[in-house]
Amino acid sequence: MSHSLTKIWIHGIFATHNREPLIIESIEKSIHNKIRNIIINDLKCPLRIINGMPDHIHILFLMNSGITIEDVFKRIKGSSSHWINHGDLINSKFAWQTGYGAFSVSESQLDIVEQYIRNQKEHHKNYSSQNEYEGFLKNHGILPKTIEIVL
Repeated sequence: MSHSLTKIWIHGIFATHNREPLIIESIEKSIHNKIRNIIINDLKCPLRIINGMPDHIHILFLMNSGITIEDVFKRIKGSSSHWINHGDLINSKFAWQTGYGAFSVSESQLDIVEQYIRNQKEHHKNYSSQNEYEGFLKNHGILPKTIEIVL
């Protein structure tokens, strides 16, 4: 094959520093739009959806094969936190938590993941952000699903 072809959808999750609920409703849309612009215009990654809660963000995007996942999240988090702090959107210093979650999404699951991200507010009526993240780690084989006790 003479061409390199990739099509890798990523469900990304990243949180505010110490999971503080800093993304309040009045600024949420502005922050989402800034992140959308970074992903689409700066990183050249097609974005399917962005949504979140006061303490974290979910994004579903198609990777640009010319950059790494680490670079994607470094750029999103660095540029958006700089913009938030210099735009005086909140009364305190804003920062994202170190790290992120990035999970591949099968083409057959895109609609399901998109709907999951779209319904974050409803979903979090029943699940904490920490429980949600641990669930992702378990579902993707990063944490054990169950712990067996051997007597």
